[in-house]
Amino acid sequence: MLETQNLTVRFGGHVAVNAVSCRFAPGTLTAIVGPNGAGKTTYFNLISGQLPASAGTVHLNGRELSGLSASARTRAGLGRAFQLTNLFPNLSVLENVRLAVQATKEGAHRRGLNLWSIWSDHAALTQRALEILQSVSMSAQQDAPVASLPHGDQRKLEVALLMALEPAVYMFDEPTAGMSHDEAPVILDLIRQLKKDKTKTILLVEHKMDVVRELADRIIVLHNGALVADGEPGEVMASSIVQEAYMGKAKVAA
Repeated sequence: MLETQNLTVRFGGHVAVNAVSCRFAPGTLTAIVGPNGAGKTTYFNLISGQLPASAGTVHLNGRELSGLSASARTRAGLGRAFQLTNLFPNLSVLENVRLAVQATKEGAHRRGLNLWSIWSDHAALTQRALEILQSVSMSAQQDAPVASLPHGDQRKLEVALLMALEPAVYMFDEPTAGMSHDEAPVILDLIRQLKKDKTKTILLVEHKMDVVRELADRIIVLHNGALVADGEPGEVMASSIVQEAYMGKAKVAA
């Protein structure tokens, strides 16, 4: 269970995220929506540790993560994908995934043992990386430099890296941003596959409301940094506060 309690961040006199308390259960995909500037990505940054909170806490399965760095939160089980890909462009596709697998595994590669043990461990890491690439339909590109990949394949690879980290929580920030009409369904199919694992929690920031309607089990709405709606997709999308704050039919008073 991922939980934020009164999570807040201030930039000078501006409150970008204002005392947001929310719980996210395994087996659920929650879409976080709201107008531009509502605080969605900032809320993600507070959860994943890219930004320090001014107040409030983040807990995962009862463990407080608030004082941990972004990398320590990743090791604790938070997996974050960004609007822009975060890859090693000069390494091959396989090397990128193998490094992500290696980061989560104990073995000879960490202990400096004899060469045979290190080779055996390396082979196991490579095999796991190959399995992940197959699951995202990228086996054919395993030897290609990441810099040579089209944008859509780089986004697929970023999902593969998340899978390699085996997180308890997947966090997707506009996963189809910058993708063509033909590329976007591939990423959405990967998210659908991840949804089948009911031990995982998925958070999704997405502006495309057709994507939200299809994938989300739950929607929360941020407006001016505050949580203004939370519930089942049909109910939330039909609510007057969402029509006003998100659809722009009227201006919600601060």
